[in-house]
Amino acid sequence: MAYSVRVDDKIIRLNGRIPLLPLRDVVIFPRMNLPLFVGRPQSVAAIERAAAGSKWVFACTQRRPEVFAPSQGDLYDVGTLVRLLQVFRLPDGTMRILVEGISRARLARLDATDGWLDAELGNCREESEPGGDAMELLRPVQNLFAEYAQISQRVPEDALSAALAETDPGRAADLMSAQLLLKVSARQELLEALDPMQRLNALASFLSPELGILRLERKIEREGHLAMGRARRREDSGPPRPARSRREPPPDADGDSEFDELEQKIKATRMPKAVEEKARRELDRLGKMAALSPEATVARTYLEWLTSVPWRKQTKDRIDLVEAERLLDADHFGLTKVKERIVEHLAVMKLSKKVRGPVLCLIGPPGVGKTSLGRSIAQALNRRFVRMSLGGVRDEAEIRGHRRTYIGSMPGRIIQAMRKAGTMNPVILLDEIDKLGTDFRGDPASALLEVLDPEQNGSFNDHYLEVDYDLSRVLFLTTANLSTGIPPALQDRMEVIRIPGYLETEKQEIAKRFLLPRQLTGHGLAATEVVLEEPAIQRVLREYTREAGVRNLERSLASICRKVARQKAAGELNDLRTVTATELDTLLGPPRFTDNPIERRGRVGVATGLAWTEAGGEILIIESRVLPGRGRLILTGKLGETMRESAQAALSYIRSRATELGIDPNFYREQDLHVHVPEGGVPKDGPSAGAAIALSIVSALTGVPTRASVALTGEITLRGRVLAIGGLPEKAVAAYRAGIRTLLIPAQNTQSLVEVPAEVREKMRIVPVSGMNQVLRRGLLSLSGEQRDLANKKGANRLVA
Repeated sequence: MAYSVRVDDKIIRLNGRIPLLPLRDVVIFPRMNLPLFVGRPQSVAAIERAAAGSKWVFACTQRRPEVFAPSQGDLYDVGTLVRLLQVFRLPDGTMRILVEGISRARLARLDATDGWLDAELGNCREESEPGGDAMELLRPVQNLFAEYAQISQRVPEDALSAALAETDPGRAADLMSAQLLLKVSARQELLEALDPMQRLNALASFLSPELGILRLERKIEREGHLAMGRARRREDSGPPRPARSRREPPPDADGDSEFDELEQKIKATRMPKAVEEKARRELDRLGKMAALSPEATVARTYLEWLTSVPWRKQTKDRIDLVEAERLLDADHFGLTKVKERIVEHLAVMKLSKKVRGPVLCLIGPPGVGKTSLGRSIAQALNRRFVRMSLGGVRDEAEIRGHRRTYIGSMPGRIIQAMRKAGTMNPVILLDEIDKLGTDFRGDPASALLEVLDPEQNGSFNDHYLEVDYDLSRVLFLTTANLSTGIPPALQDRMEVIRIPGYLETEKQEIAKRFLLPRQLTGHGLAATEVVLEEPAIQRVLREYTREAGVRNLERSLASICRKVARQKAAGELNDLRTVTATELDTLLGPPRFTDNPIERRGRVGVATGLAWTEAGGEILIIESRVLPGRGRLILTGKLGETMRESAQAALSYIRSRATELGIDPNFYREQDLHVHVPEGGVPKDGPSAGAAIALSIVSALTGVPTRASVALTGEITLRGRVLAIGGLPEKAVAAYRAGIRTLLIPAQNTQSLVEVPAEVREKMRIVPVSGMNQVLRRGLLSLSGEQRDLANKKGANRLVA
């Protein structure tokens, strides 16, 4: 039997039978959207059938809700033809659906088919053209409904507007009926009223007594408001709770429990007054929304974030300087000055009882323990520790959050870190702050200015939360490999602590105390089963790793442990396994580095300079050769623009002082100079190699070799002055590691010697120089008799006298 239904002024013919959904304690009206929970197997099967087919379902209310498997006699005769809008399948086999009421229909016949109920529908025609009496009654009923909505605060604004704007009496009655909290029998009476006039009269008869009750409640509330308000304010320091929407939740839904749970969370978090007022306004809006609407999801997520970040909770600081020193020494070997500065910072916190002060920025090469230092500080203070990596962050919203108008918006990383910490006073480590990027989406470094400024971060405003958040009790630490990558305005808000690379003796101790025991445990080996001889550790350091930190050293030790673990698992080890230096070729392969990169012979035109990289200091071998030509300066080795200009400045100085240096003033007319820096695949730049380039060129032009035990660094001017450079501690460590015994540094860098490790200062001669005459006197080798005769022909005796 065919059934016709009008949808959006179109007639749709439905052939055959339609899946039936029996309802308990709920009545659906036409033009009403309603979320439902479906749990009975017959109902689930009916929804599956409809979802796979025409999307049409006949919803009919049960006369007795306790009946699990209703027959036709258990159902009302009149129901609603609905259309499936959304179907959510839940893990427990139940469903959550959203339906739209289309029109009334009469149940003609009920059949049980293949696990679900099918309905054969009969016509249930409504009055299509209501009479004048119904039109006259519509306005008074709408006025009653408007008063009901105003007093009860139960009707959403969009539903109220739609009901008051509707001019068709039947449709207006359905829209108003859907919003009333009535018994099932009363709602069913309204559904079965096919005549609009009859429907409006019934609606008015239900509204009038309900309004009387609401008016009485309002009067009682108004009379007792002052006394009750004072009592509530004494109990709860927060603002009075706004009127809660009591819109009927979906059947079997947990709408009320969810609403109450959010309200309890708002109370429990003890938010500031302004934040709590905003949270309660949002909670009130949520109560008026449809449960499955997108706006409700946004509001619910916002409230969950607002109640999950800490507003009052904090850990009690434990500032014990002796314990702090013990923890730092237990977790890190060496780094004496760094530890002293950290303990000083903790001492100030203990005396001032405040966190306010400079943000510590740990700058050093990879693998020297910057991140683990932050974790040790948090442990010493008894605070939660959160690490936040900033490498590659290019969007300002990553710091400040996205506004709620965007789909998938969420708070920024700072608020996320606070939620993760769960307290107001954690230690937050901003890792790799020099790797921040900038593009069309904004500058995250600028957003961090407010976060790291003690004068501003007490009212940090995240774009998502849209309320002020107090970050003044957070101890911020930052790490970087290069200070040049940090914007000046951001660097001005931090106190830089430079961490130099480790010396070989320090790496040996770190390997024995920390790295090797950790790797043995990680590979299922006991310290009594494996012993790594000290010569073996020294060979690993010199021939298999060359770095400022210890990451590659730990990887090499891990490789050795894997080989030994394999032998143990195969049953090849019965006694103590001793790893010797001669076995490393088998365990780690051929050596990657030579023992000493400094050449001891053939030093004419060769100078040892120093460079600074992200991995620490490095030796820079500079070679110069004199070739027949026309005065060209050839520079190779992938040199940057600044280094090329330094080479040109060095050559101009030599030409201006050629006579004093014993060099033919016209040498450039028939000779070319070729300056090369090996490892041409590695880019090199900076002005600090200027003095070394000048020494190399003078040695090549005079034939006087340079001293193999001398390395130097410094920028050169056209007058031959040697200017200050950066990265002196790292360069000094690199020179000492390479076997250099005399280091020439600019005199202006003398004050930086305190940052050079004591072992390096004691075992290496560091000589301050202010001009190239001192560099040449100490950098060129004294000549033997035969060499002096050769040099006299070129006038080089003036250089070495």
